[in-house]
Amino acid sequence: MDHQRVINRIDETIVERPQRIVVGFLLLTMVFGFGLGSVSTEAGTSQFTTGLPAEEAFTEVNEDFSPTFQPDSGSTQLIQESQNVLSRSSMLAMLRAQERLDERTNLRVTGTSSAAGIVAQQLDPAATTPGEQVDAIEDATAGEVQSAVRRAAEQNPQFRVLLSNDFNRRSTSATATIGTVSHEIPAGISSGSGQGGSSPLTPIQIQAQDIVGTVDGDIRVFGSGIVADEFSNVITDSLLIVVPAAVVFIILFLVIAYRDPIDLLAGVVSLAMAIIWTFGFMGLAGIPFSQMLIAVPPLLLAVGIDFGIHAVNRYREEQVLGKSVGEAMRITTDQLVVAFFIVTGTTVIGFAANLTSSLPPIRDFGLVAAIGIVFTFLIFGIFLPALKVLIDKAREKYPIPTVSKTPLGSEESALSSVLRGGVVVADKAPALFLILILVVSGGVGFYATGISTSFAQEDFLPPEDNPDWVMNLPEPFRPNEYSVTATVNFLEDKFDSTQSDSVTIYVEGPMERDSILEQIHRAGSDPPDSVVSEDRQADSESIVTVIQSRAERDEEFARLVARNDQNGNGVPDNNLGEVYDALLSSPARDRALQYMTEDRRSSRVVYTVKSDAEQADIAADAREMADKYRVTAIATGQTVVFQAVSDVIFMSAIQSLVLALIGAALFLMFIYQVIEGEWTLALPNIVPILVTVAFVAGSMRLANIPFNAITATLLAITIGLGIDYSVHVVHRFIDERHERPLMEALDRTVRGTGGALMGSMFTTVFGIGVLALALFPAIGQFGILTALSIFYAFLASLFVLPAALVLWDRFFGPDGPAPDLSPGESVGTVDPDADPDPDPDSDPTPGGD
Repeated sequence: MDHQRVINRIDETIVERPQRIVVGFLLLTMVFGFGLGSVSTEAGTSQFTTGLPAEEAFTEVNEDFSPTFQPDSGSTQLIQESQNVLSRSSMLAMLRAQERLDERTNLRVTGTSSAAGIVAQQLDPAATTPGEQVDAIEDATAGEVQSAVRRAAEQNPQFRVLLSNDFNRRSTSATATIGTVSHEIPAGISSGSGQGGSSPLTPIQIQAQDIVGTVDGDIRVFGSGIVADEFSNVITDSLLIVVPAAVVFIILFLVIAYRDPIDLLAGVVSLAMAIIWTFGFMGLAGIPFSQMLIAVPPLLLAVGIDFGIHAVNRYREEQVLGKSVGEAMRITTDQLVVAFFIVTGTTVIGFAANLTSSLPPIRDFGLVAAIGIVFTFLIFGIFLPALKVLIDKAREKYPIPTVSKTPLGSEESALSSVLRGGVVVADKAPALFLILILVVSGGVGFYATGISTSFAQEDFLPPEDNPDWVMNLPEPFRPNEYSVTATVNFLEDKFDSTQSDSVTIYVEGPMERDSILEQIHRAGSDPPDSVVSEDRQADSESIVTVIQSRAERDEEFARLVARNDQNGNGVPDNNLGEVYDALLSSPARDRALQYMTEDRRSSRVVYTVKSDAEQADIAADAREMADKYRVTAIATGQTVVFQAVSDVIFMSAIQSLVLALIGAALFLMFIYQVIEGEWTLALPNIVPILVTVAFVAGSMRLANIPFNAITATLLAITIGLGIDYSVHVVHRFIDERHERPLMEALDRTVRGTGGALMGSMFTTVFGIGVLALALFPAIGQFGILTALSIFYAFLASLFVLPAALVLWDRFFGPDGPAPDLSPGESVGTVDPDADPDPDPDSDPTPGGD
């Protein structure tokens, strides 16, 4: 197919039938508008863990080793802080809070515990309910309470765990304590490792907050339901801050760029349509809105602003030459439809590269962003030009004022002399400059290989303290009060890590095989560094430890074990079915079934790991221990799952980067061959992108920003957005080069397109930079880095690309290789003060975008 015939048909339709286009697009907007009401939300870390082998094993472990046909148990923590939480008044406050929660049947409380309760039972062993424990402490003297505290610290190890690390036994004082309230909740909610954006515990714990608030004693409620509630709220609150701020910045810069209220309104309407179409598509396609997708609106605004400014600016360039509305728009769309198509293709490739990720939210992000860019191309490539034709034809008939028709960066402006700095360098020493830039970029890229990777719950939560100006915003922009991060930090600071972390090895195989228990025992010998051990044996819980524990309490069972223990190490080797029958018929049955399934086909081994060990080390060591088994054994647990997500994030970042680069390069080669017969034009087009990617990655390491679930998409997005700038320059250059000498063509390109690029850059940098205002760090980092990538792409396109184009022209250009020049001589040097087009009428189609 002849691409020019298609473009000519589009030009004709836009100019001759603009009413049909505008009406058709408005009707489509109404259709997509219906989809807006169907957009759901999804939050938390659970969306990232779904489908991973470690997560599937973790879920299977929880399902296999939980009691059958019984509800799950959930818990709520009561965190108390005071000068001394072991004072009579503080302990009474804790117990009264427990009592009031226990009295509410709708909270489904199955039990409560606290340090205050342990002290009360030291005073009265028969005090088993919170009410009875209140009476026990009220009836005791101060001296009796202190003595009870000391006895509890000596006799009950759990008492010390519930107190902060500043507990003083002599003075019977501590500044913080944790109470626990257990609930009966629907089965199945705790089978996964990640934290979701909804939880059956959320209404329970929110109501518990209100109830506990009626008790004096500085007690706060904490638990998975509170975390889930904040996961959900932070999305809405972030959008309420980010979107209005983006609108303010965008309108401010669009006012400067358009300098005409009617054109400004047309641009804003087009931007709104791009957002409505994209979110409407999400609703119609059933794609939920997650934290990652908060970045989509600013990204679409970034591309839409660029397209809009280029369309209006290029149209004005023709109008100031005296062209009619129809003629000016034909020239504009003839060039910009091609440029916009190239930009859209490369940008879609950059976003779509994320579809290869194993993480569903990243795939959803890639799909939604890619579809949104296609919508943006249609709206700004067809709808906006048609609307502009209608507006300007109406201006010819009616007295509608026109404030400005002057394009940005016109030849006589002061801005144009700044923009042509790259042309001067390209004229003097293009090869030397380009080599220097590529060497520096290579060094920056090598430095960037040290970027770390992380995946943590904290990435999706707001910081501990939001700035005062955020909390002082008027309704409805003022965010909710957030406490999770502060509470987590408080717990880490105040309480010893006596509750060590753990990893689980899920063992699949016939548990009656003679060697299986010896395998489990030997796997714990000489464990890796992150595993807690004693006498070179890992600290673990398994069916082996259950058997050993039962043998210590039951002499008959001990004799059975001894008869079937060939090497005398306390681990039976023979007749395991008989050993299991005896174990499962004893009081240890329930505990045994926590580590071996009733059908005896699988087992789990839980290893204690050091609380200060790195997540990556724990996961690697867990996999090393799983490899010791001669049957199928999978390392799992929340730490292992989260590290698996981190590994996938890193691979997604690298994979999407490589695919985006290769895909964009191949697409550019193809499209330039089709429209210009010069596939080599893709080579200079790619140079600014390589420079931009290197500097963005280097900035990430310099700022200590890791690849996480949000920033993992950044490098591919940098290609998608950054190539926009270089495509506009290359496409304008090649049009100019058909008519003019090398340096004159380059000079006109940079002066004409550079002004639009600068307007687009400032608008999109500030428009997308407002993501830094989002209430959780990962999105803020994403916004800052994306804005930085746009700024780098702008600089590279105007100051690095000209040198690459000069070299391309010398070796592949229409005039063939450049002739040898005498020292100080240059080809096509242009006087910056000269009129680049002294006879506009002799150049009916000057080209460019």
